[in-house]
Amino acid sequence: MLRRGFSKTTFALILILMLVLPMRGAAQEAALTNIVVTNTRDDLLVYMNVEGAFTAQMKEAILSGVPTTFSFFIHLFVARNFWFDKEIADLEVTHTIKYDNLKKEFDVRRSWEQNKSKTTKSFTEARKWMTEIDSLSIIALNSLEKGAQYQLRAKAELSEYTLPFYLHYVLFFVSLWDFETDWYTIDFIY
Repeated sequence: MLRRGFSKTTFALILILMLVLPMRGAAQEAALTNIVVTNTRDDLLVYMNVEGAFTAQMKEAILSGVPTTFSFFIHLFVARNFWFDKEIADLEVTHTIKYDNLKKEFDVRRSWEQNKSKTTKSFTEARKWMTEIDSLSIIALNSLEKGAQYQLRAKAELSEYTLPFYLHYVLFFVSLWDFETDWYTIDFIY
């Protein structure tokens, strides 16, 4: 017999989640790859991908309608001798995916594309949109000094999802939402 406001259905859901969701220590290693810094006539651009971000459990959660957000942090510094580097650009961009069970399609929104909705029925294509940054403008070239040394630092992480209030007490040690890459650094001279 269950007490204190938990119904049999809630209790069964909690038990299923405890068995299905991985522990924090079992998180998969995610990494930024294919990082390229280049420029157009007017802007400094960055390209990058995240590998190892999607687990089978995360895919199941997305397919059940749980919205998921990846955050990318990008910092640009001008290197200075005998002094701390000076930060000249600080960007945080987000990619959010949500699955619509009725339409059987994925909706992906990327903040650096004005959060325009991109839809597809293919999980593979939606995953590609979630894990890549393609020609993101970092800073206008007229803000950079020719011949100066610069450093780009980048990192990606999965934004934490807030569980329903009553599950916080039971599932405090369980996290599906646990990926974060290391910081990656690229030095270059403009």
